[in-house]
Amino acid sequence: MPIYEYECRHCGDRFEVTQSINDKPLKRCSKCEGVLMKVFHPVGVVFKGNGFYITDNRKKANGDKGIKKAEAKKEEAKDKVST
Repeated sequence: MPIYEYECRHCGDRFEVTQSINDKPLKRCSKCEGVLMKVFHPVGVVFKGNGFYITDNRKKANGDKGIKKAEAKKEEAKDKVST
């Protein structure tokens, strides 16, 4: 079951509650009867696997060939322009 964090708007008390997803959210603080609101936290995202960024770890045999060909074409183009 997920753990939800609540904060009282009146007294500022923060606490965690284990609730089912189907349970209704709490509305009143048990200390002062003030209004509660859920506290949301940002979630860190980690991309794993290949194909997300150019700097990914990939097999050197396939990756280097494409890069070397592209660099060779650029050099050829520069040579043609300079002559």
